[in-house]
Amino acid sequence: MGSPGRGAGLYFSRASGRRRGALPWLSMWRVPGLLCLRVARRSKLSGPWNRPAAFMSTLLINQPQYAWLKELGLREENDGVYNGSWGGRGEVITTYCPANNEPIARVRQASMADYEETVKKAREAWRIWADIPAPKRGEVVRQIGDALREKIQVLGSLVSLEMGKILVEGVGEVQEYVDICDYAVGLSRMIGGPILPSERPGHVLVEQWNPVGLVGVITAFNFPVAVYGWNNAIAMICGNACLWKGAPTTSLISVAVTKIIAKVLEDNELPGAICSLTCGGADIGTAMAKDERVNLLSFTGSTQVGKQVALMVQERFGRSLLELGGNNAIIAFEDADLSLVVPSALFAAVGTAGQRCTTARRLFLQESIHDEVVNRLKKAYAQIRVGNPWDSNVLYGPLHTKQAVSMFLGAVEEAKKEGGTVVYGGKVMDRPGNYVEPTIVTGLDHSAPIAHTETFAPILYVFKFKNEDEVFVWNNEVKQGLSSSIFTKDLGRIFRWLGPKGSDCGIVNVNIPTSGAEIGGAFGGEKHTGGGRESGSDAWKQYMRRSTCTINYSKDLPLAQGIKFQ
Repeated sequence: MGSPGRGAGLYFSRASGRRRGALPWLSMWRVPGLLCLRVARRSKLSGPWNRPAAFMSTLLINQPQYAWLKELGLREENDGVYNGSWGGRGEVITTYCPANNEPIARVRQASMADYEETVKKAREAWRIWADIPAPKRGEVVRQIGDALREKIQVLGSLVSLEMGKILVEGVGEVQEYVDICDYAVGLSRMIGGPILPSERPGHVLVEQWNPVGLVGVITAFNFPVAVYGWNNAIAMICGNACLWKGAPTTSLISVAVTKIIAKVLEDNELPGAICSLTCGGADIGTAMAKDERVNLLSFTGSTQVGKQVALMVQERFGRSLLELGGNNAIIAFEDADLSLVVPSALFAAVGTAGQRCTTARRLFLQESIHDEVVNRLKKAYAQIRVGNPWDSNVLYGPLHTKQAVSMFLGAVEEAKKEGGTVVYGGKVMDRPGNYVEPTIVTGLDHSAPIAHTETFAPILYVFKFKNEDEVFVWNNEVKQGLSSSIFTKDLGRIFRWLGPKGSDCGIVNVNIPTSGAEIGGAFGGEKHTGGGRESGSDAWKQYMRRSTCTINYSKDLPLAQGIKFQ
């Protein structure tokens, strides 16, 4: 859901120290939050400073302190294609750790021949899977959840190592997949449509739901486990097979997750191709978008690339589920509880180093509280504990790639040109890896172009507002419509915010951050966010096709609307 920035291409491709005096509510950072995504890098990045070349050439997986990677079935070179058996005849890529830019391991991606073979096997596997009763499919999904539970710490550590998010968020992301598996198990006994009364005697209308067939899932780097989990668990209990292409820069995570799922399918004597994997770049993503055998394509990524995906899928009259960019706002009124506003803005703006689709990028403060909130935020930002994301006390890790660092710097400079003042941060940190200072910018006009541009980095633009009417308009004036939140005690204002003239977003919060959604509700947004919905509520309907069935159990043949045809 957010954009990694320009140059992403068809995203389908392309040591810690704890500060004293930390504010007590910073512990809220340990609450795992939800989702979002973006692009990938293919080039080898430079290693950390003052390391001998011979040492830098060693893959992390071969170093003793990273031996735990082998608990996930990973090795120095890994097959990136799974369709019941492992293989891969495409390009070999290396994935890197964002905290130090050292190489972790290699993955052999899918060739077009691998893709063709995998789609055929997935379609064949679907014929078996669709015949299994939904509650029995739910039992298999339950086992997948249990298998993920057993590996939650080690898989969460891999998310931290390869994606760069802090460890509690990495583990929390795996927990999210576990939670959606639990949710899907119950849902497997509830999916279905109503029986409707007919106007004709001796007739009944039945709404029948069936699986669409093969669901393609393209995910991004920032939630490399959870977003696939949202799609996979629900699609499976609905009776679909899945074909996954993750972000190239998190290919090891894609491989590790698929190995866990494959073992469960094997133990149940089911075709492994029910949950297929094709690691790859733009060629694989484009093939999925254009392939009529892919009945639904779920894409999470930038708005720019999502538009290309939508056009390719629509050209063949296929179905797409889009989770794209977000330019999310927090609005704090003068009656707000500032003990909620400050930690919420901090968590929403700086969590995952600003790389969530639900990251708060705009903060609107009523004039009377503007200066106090900005000062409190600056003090809070100064106490953020920075370090290796896998260290236990760290709250803030690196950006995912060096390209993201460059985009961060470009956005800061553009904000200055447009009249903004950097009151905190704005620089690259003097340490190995892709670390930047979390940044606060004040003084911009609400309509400033940079404030209307989603930059996947920890930059928070702060604005003053006078009244409710103008700030509701400002919230909605950006092209995206993912997440939004107000802080107020005014009950009437709350319901106006939730109503037709309030927020136009898919996620509309009150007195909580913009990020950290729960799996029980439908997740997604409006406008340039794409309109798709994943996870809970009735999002399962997107993975199925609906038929209205009229059954005549009488001996007569009356026509609807009283028509006589004699």
